[in-house]
Amino acid sequence: MNFKKLLSIFTLTVIALQLNAQPWNADLGNGKYKNPILFADYSDPDVCRVGDDYYMTASSFNCSPGLPVLHSKDLVNWKLIGYALPEVYPLDHFSTPQHGNGVWAPSIRYHNNELYIYWGDPDFGIYMVKTQNPQGPWSEPVLVKEGKGLIDPCPIWTKDGKAYLSYAFAGSRAGAKTVILMTEMTPNGTKTIGNSVLVFDGHNGHTTCEGTKFYQHGDYYYIMAPAGGVKPGWQLALRSKNIWGPYEMKVVLHQGDTNINGPHQGALVVQENGDSWFYHFQDRWAYGRIVHLQPVTWVDGWPIPGVDSNKDGIGEPVSEWIKPTVGQNYPATPLVTTDEFNSHEWGLQWQWHANPSVYFGYMSANLGYLRLNCIQQPDDYVSLWQLPNLFLQKFPAPDFTATTKLTFRNHEEGDRTGLLLMGEDYAYIGLQQVDGKLKLIHSTCTDARKGGKEVVNQSIDMDQQEIYFRVTVKHIPDSPEHDATAQFSYSLNGKRFNNFGPAFKPRAGRWIGAKMGLFASSPIRTNDCGYADVDWFRVE
Repeated sequence: MNFKKLLSIFTLTVIALQLNAQPWNADLGNGKYKNPILFADYSDPDVCRVGDDYYMTASSFNCSPGLPVLHSKDLVNWKLIGYALPEVYPLDHFSTPQHGNGVWAPSIRYHNNELYIYWGDPDFGIYMVKTQNPQGPWSEPVLVKEGKGLIDPCPIWTKDGKAYLSYAFAGSRAGAKTVILMTEMTPNGTKTIGNSVLVFDGHNGHTTCEGTKFYQHGDYYYIMAPAGGVKPGWQLALRSKNIWGPYEMKVVLHQGDTNINGPHQGALVVQENGDSWFYHFQDRWAYGRIVHLQPVTWVDGWPIPGVDSNKDGIGEPVSEWIKPTVGQNYPATPLVTTDEFNSHEWGLQWQWHANPSVYFGYMSANLGYLRLNCIQQPDDYVSLWQLPNLFLQKFPAPDFTATTKLTFRNHEEGDRTGLLLMGEDYAYIGLQQVDGKLKLIHSTCTDARKGGKEVVNQSIDMDQQEIYFRVTVKHIPDSPEHDATAQFSYSLNGKRFNNFGPAFKPRAGRWIGAKMGLFASSPIRTNDCGYADVDWFRVE
């Protein structure tokens, strides 16, 4: 057997082992799936069909790259294939962390052999990018409609060649909310034209209606829109035979007698065979907004997701269901979280907390590790909340363990690196140069968004620079806020791990779930900074 064939077999074996080690798999392998289909923070998901392929995008807020693009053949197993927004626009504005700002509630649509994604930035307006290749590159963003507080847009192209856009308001910027508007666009979808009109007012019992998704099905135009707020909300459907309205409304999905809070804001997908499905999120606090898939039954022309188990005329989420019929069985493909850093590119699961600079981190020339530089902290440094160079990925499951091996080359006083759980509260285990000595430290910060400062909980001298860090996250059963607990540990040989620091309760960031990953920083600017060489990062 030749070398290339052996290498190919080895590579496939490694990939298989990595997939098998993933902590969450919605595909039950018996023709059924369980919810959530993605136990990861793909907030405000939207999905469109292109033939027998399906593409998903989601909110990414300030994280860069933004607008994740996922692909599926069976609506259950999804693979992250790229990002539509390599950097968040405007570029300079997002060169520093803008927590909770940026890319809100995108929609993805297929038109004239191109994929389009529209999203609202609450501070700048409604943007659009497009491509003929879902893996990219995508076009540079076009500002379709400028204005503060314009969010949650969705386009529709009608059979007469016209284009329209639905959207909503962010009350924090616009001073108004709970209404849905619609406007015409130029046929190429790059600019709005004419007046916007009110198509739904939710002030009578459906506050914070937003998250619009526009469809045409049969004789009706439909606008799907959530209401009631992120965690306790429900899903509305609006319909009209005239695109300008008037629209009638029905609540089509709610928590009902289930334990799935706030099921709403997602995508209605109709297969070629006519079967219909609905994607939505469930906000799980520190875990973020995870993605569920519901079967849809059409009742008197209304799409009813889930199952109306209590006979109130409104769908309720299912926890398990038969997989969609797609003509063949596709293998389970859990989202990849482990990274061996053995390529010239790091894995697509990683994002920075702001638009990155090339000196934040890079792969090694001999393809064996990731180098993270100890970038200088801002002069007014209070906490990691201010740093753009946080190298992070989403929580992948209710229970998981993340382990990393790194070597720290500290140069200056205060240089540090570590394994981090990041949110409005955060914690890390790391190495830091203190008074000329290398220390192993465990630190936490409470209310970072409000200016909270770090507290060092435990510190010991360390006499070696190569180290293994680990964090074990476990959900707390029956917690009303889906709480979790995390325990950090370290090892000097990769075999025996010692707990270090107190248990920590992860907390969500601003509109995003808690994230895990790596960082390196320094209070000092130098012309040859310290660095951490990360050998691998493994999640199971």
